[in-house]
Amino acid sequence: MYEPIRSKSVHTSADNADFPHRSREDELDIQLAGHLAALLAVTDELGLTALGERIAQQVARLRSAPPARHAGRSEASPAALHRRAHALAGRALVVAASRADTAVAILAAEAMDTHAAALAAPAAPTVLVGAP
Repeated sequence: MYEPIRSKSVHTSADNADFPHRSREDELDIQLAGHLAALLAVTDELGLTALGERIAQQVARLRSAPPARHAGRSEASPAALHRRAHALAGRALVVAASRADTAVAILAAEAMDTHAAALAAPAAPTVLVGAP
């Protein structure tokens, strides 16, 4: 009634495939390094050099190579950059906790605190030139 399958099924297990597999830990390392590299770019743009150096050290540890540093500037406001950095630090914290990387988890939590404090600080008052 049915013709037998003559070719290899597309539904076979990938366990016997000829491509390299990465472990869950390797995947988390890659993901964490990506989040930290993005956080580093925003941190560099904000001019937070001490925090940037600490983040760069962790990226270098995860990637076994120094990270590329952010060279350009965006037109985003400092508040938008702090919000973006806060979100990126939160993502890094989640992955670091999943990976059980205490050093990065502490660093990410400190970065979140830094950016949250910058967002909570009142903006500097605008002074008009020539105003009394």
